[in-house]
Amino acid sequence: MSFHPRQPHLTQAMKSFFAVLSISFAILAVASAQTQPTGFEIVKVNPELIKTPDIPGGPAGKGKGKSQSFLAIDVIFSWQPREPKPPLYLDEVTVNYYVLLNNKGMNAEDPKAQTLLTGSVTHVFMPQSKELKSVIFVSPRTLEKFFNGKVPPTVNNVVVDAGATITHGDEVVATGGWKADLRGKTPWWTEMTATSGLLLNKNQTPFAPLFWDFYEEIKSTGN
Repeated sequence: MSFHPRQPHLTQAMKSFFAVLSISFAILAVASAQTQPTGFEIVKVNPELIKTPDIPGGPAGKGKGKSQSFLAIDVIFSWQPREPKPPLYLDEVTVNYYVLLNNKGMNAEDPKAQTLLTGSVTHVFMPQSKELKSVIFVSPRTLEKFFNGKVPPTVNNVVVDAGATITHGDEVVATGGWKADLRGKTPWWTEMTATSGLLLNKNQTPFAPLFWDFYEEIKSTGN
């Protein structure tokens, strides 16, 4: 028995199958692109040294103590979606921070080493806006630790550079920096060893009750 007469019909069926499969993948790709928001831009990354806020009250008889300096890294960004019918709010957007300290010579084991601190803040219910704000902090004690107890008085002496990315889901949707121009370039921090877990979001600092309407809302870690 020969099957040669049926071969053209099988070939045509296979062509039809692969054509349908290709169209299906194309539809899925378009749908995926439509669900990923566009229009993000990091406008500014700005580190500064700010004093611990003086909040009245506290246990009776306790001295106020000497006000110390936090390192704050502000990120101003925008979300101006280009899709025809964008959502009014995004449920979650994460700002990732990269802070390179100017502490070369402070590590006896590796005098040329500088410390890269990394961390992130997840914001919720983020609206469309040209000016959205996020912030992360380095505590006074952490700064003292990496500068051997003598923190420089100016931010330019404390920080070599700072950068940020914005992620939605698993995708990086924007990148920006303080000094280095990162447009079209691989970010400088990708080739460096990072130290995580030491950057604090605003709710983890004495600034928690302050500037409530200035920064975007932070995702709660509670139940």
